[in-house]
Amino acid sequence: MEYGRHRFPRKYTPSEVGLLAKTDELHQWLSGPATKKIMGREYEVYGHSEFGNISRISVAHLYNLRRSNTYRNITRRFTKTKPAVSRIGERAKPDPRGQPGYIRIDTVHQGDFNGHKGIYHINAVDEITQWEIVASMEGISEAYLVPVLESMLAQFPFIIRGFHSDNGGEFVNHIVARLLNKLLIRFTKSRPRHTDDNGLVEIKNGSVLRKNLGYAHIPQACAELLNQYHKDYLNPYINFHRPCFFPVSVIDHRGKIKKTYPYEEVMTPHERLKSVPKAESYLRPGVTLEKLWTIANQMSDNQFAERMVNARSKLFQQITRFAKTSCLKPFPPGSFFD
Repeated sequence: MEYGRHRFPRKYTPSEVGLLAKTDELHQWLSGPATKKIMGREYEVYGHSEFGNISRISVAHLYNLRRSNTYRNITRRFTKTKPAVSRIGERAKPDPRGQPGYIRIDTVHQGDFNGHKGIYHINAVDEITQWEIVASMEGISEAYLVPVLESMLAQFPFIIRGFHSDNGGEFVNHIVARLLNKLLIRFTKSRPRHTDDNGLVEIKNGSVLRKNLGYAHIPQACAELLNQYHKDYLNPYINFHRPCFFPVSVIDHRGKIKKTYPYEEVMTPHERLKSVPKAESYLRPGVTLEKLWTIANQMSDNQFAERMVNARSKLFQQITRFAKTSCLKPFPPGSFFD
């Protein structure tokens, strides 16, 4: 006698399971009760008779059907790969509390040309004094970045306590994190939906870096020339001879805090550093206010600016000579390579 396995009658046909799958796809997989309610409305309110049987399904069995092979063969749901969350750095806005030593940092690319990568600049600005250090490097890989970062941090006259960047991989990596941990510097990074977390340095990118170096392509091999220019001319000019606006918070008649920029608060980063209470306590070993004052008073603002402009002209001439003897021809119209 032939064996016959007993099977329970199928209450919901494949076409009815298909109605469930279609409803789920249209409504982005709602909860079981909500999906049952929609199918009930399709039958009772809108008169779609094909939903008559499936609309009476129990919520528990609805979830069973969603796990069935019939349902899964009709619809496929793919979960997007979730980006890995980096545990390097702390998502927070730095809170210097009036103390110098909390810098904001960002990178600026000097453009590509004919498949050749341009030079990269790093811009670091202290939040309280706006003391700024600019450096250049051939690329943003870790091999170039770490030595440049060490050199930049050493050029600040005060001890660095905080380091804030955006979420770019050039800074958010284990090598930079180890460097900052070794120097006991707190590493923070910008928060989601807070585009102004790194706003100070981004403003300086335009008002200082682009204004002085422009947008034209500069070959990577010129990094050493540029760093010498930054160290001898640009960085001293920014910090000792270029005044900045410093905001003062006041409460208006409606009780709201408003930032104002009075003329009395326009000063150079060096002057701002001197005005910080107990400024000497923040200086790094070997640096004194007297030494900084001597540097600031070697030349007037106009004298140093004129010296810097002449040096920048010679720098661009050297870059032009290098570019014309390299493989970068033809040169883009309107650049200083013409």
